[in-house]
Amino acid sequence: MALDVVALLANVPDHRLARGNVGTVVEELDGKTVLVEFSDDGGRSYAVAPCPRSELLILHYVPEAAA
Repeated sequence: MALDVVALLANVPDHRLARGNVGTVVEELDGKTVLVEFSDDGGRSYAVAPCPRSELLILHYVPEAAA
């Protein structure tokens, strides 16, 4: 899951993040939690937050067939 682009499925108020914010997984903390970095369009990081995998949607930029 490292370096996957993900979207939040829930707000993370402690880090001022809203549902739908897009970030990149930078580290797997344990089986249930990953560290996600959120950056603006200029590539400047504005938040790094631990997020439960269950509250993330992996985004795909190339066609992928559903299983």
